Amino acid sequence: MLDGNPTNETLLEVNNIEVIYNHVILVLKGVSLSVPKGGIIALLGGNGAGKTTTLKAISQLLHSERGEVTKGSIEYRGQSVSGLNPSDLVKRGVIQVMEGRHCFEHLTIEENLLTGSYTRRDGAAAVAADLDKVYTYFPRLRERRKSQAGYTSGGEQQMCAIGRALMSRPETILLDEPSMGLAPQLVEEIFGIVKDLNEKEGVSFLLAEQNTNVALRFAHYGYILESGRVVMDGPAAELRENPDVKEFYLGMSDDGRKSFRDTRSYRRRKRWLS
Repeated sequence: MLDGNPTNETLLEVNNIEVIYNHVILVLKGVSLSVPKGGIIALLGGNGAGKTTTLKAISQLLHSERGEVTKGSIEYRGQSVSGLNPSDLVKRGVIQVMEGRHCFEHLTIEENLLTGSYTRRDGAAAVAADLDKVYTYFPRLRERRKSQAGYTSGGEQQMCAIGRALMSRPETILLDEPSMGLAPQLVEEIFGIVKDLNEKEGVSFLLAEQNTNVALRFAHYGYILESGRVVMDGPAAELRENPDVKEFYLGMSDDGRKSFRDTRSYRRRKRWLS
């Protein structure tokens, strides 16, 4: 599905991090991962596995929720991000698109997009050029640019959230649950745009996603989280063919498709941990 070409250069390195909320709740238990320049990396797992917490640890958004990284390190381009605030990280080229399509509902689509350029200092002409580029990738946003974001569809709000991130001229986007609540056709459209942005604009992605099937078709590499730990990782093509992944996350087995009730037994099996 994907013809992208990630390089050997590592942009983001997460090394054995632990995250605690409210000083007592251990959520991440030694998570390590890396994102190469030009890569689409999928962070997979069920609800509560720790995907969103991992992204927020990277983007420095944990403190707003009384969370903190208590062990391990996070580096971007070889430099620690510890102590930075989220706007500092945006200036370095890393931005998170939050789960739930967070838009400023009372602003128009275009006003929402322009808020993404607030850290830039390269002039109005450059911002206008990038706005036009966003509209090229998301033609539906051009049609709805004067509409209040709160009155647009879920798919349009997701496009707006990604477009707003692009207006900061990011090198790496942390994309949290882009398929949540969207119809399958819109999910394919969103992931197709992610693929185009990766291949044509060179944007690297770390995307957290419960929809393992679609994520592994578009990603280069995947990490599977369970209960705050990475239980499996590998090239996306290999994960798609792994029998445990097919059975537990794609609902397939050698005997054909299984129901969710059948696949719930994976918590008692987990051959990859034995």
